[in-house]
Amino acid sequence: MTVVFADCTYRYKRGNRPVLTDFSYEISPGTTILLGPNGAGKSTALKLAASLAKPQRGHVSFNGMRSTAREYRRQVSWMPQHITAAPGLTCREQVAYTGWLKGMNRSDAWSGAEHALAKVNMLEQAQKKATKLSGGQLRRLGVAAALVHDCQVLLLDEPTAGMDPTQRRVFREVVSSVAEGGLRVLMSTHDVADLAEDADQVTVLADGVIRYHGDAPGFLAEAPSGVTAARMAEAAYSKIVHGIGSGL
Repeated sequence: MTVVFADCTYRYKRGNRPVLTDFSYEISPGTTILLGPNGAGKSTALKLAASLAKPQRGHVSFNGMRSTAREYRRQVSWMPQHITAAPGLTCREQVAYTGWLKGMNRSDAWSGAEHALAKVNMLEQAQKKATKLSGGQLRRLGVAAALVHDCQVLLLDEPTAGMDPTQRRVFREVVSSVAEGGLRVLMSTHDVADLAEDADQVTVLADGVIRYHGDAPGFLAEAPSGVTAARMAEAAYSKIVHGIGSGL
């Protein structure tokens, strides 16, 4: 059971060039890194998957349910790029409140918040005011809020933007940990540094077109010969998106 895009076309305004045209895609098991330059269509694809937008043609579904169905939204969760701490609320209260907004009763939301915080290694901060969190902790709180209602697919839109290298590493470890429980994770980014060794799949999107989809070793193998190990991800990305190093 996963999110499936079937021949989706989407444009923001009538008369504009579509951001996605006849776009078909299926979110793979484990963690998938969605790479692409700014304007590639990554955020649009995530909005369609999160049912925040509806394609003008085609459809998005999960296990046969269209993205407009209420149950779809219980199975597919989205974490936006910017997370806002709720003034006056503790971490557990903010996560529980998010669960209540998603339709959980107060008791289930409260217990689910504790479970979700444990998944992202923030149980010790459960009683801490959300406004007192660091930037990296706030992103992890956002993941907990996205997980509180036991979704099956987690969508992350540029979650590591603005993080320092240490925060980015910790965040990737958290994402890898939650994916091990069977959750499918799609994390968009334009930074190849987010390609961790434990990413299961890599998808490269440019100009609304999938240029690569496969496992991480296959992606790295796209790098031109002679590139050092430290530069392989960057070189593979440049070759796929721009043709750099491919002789084109």
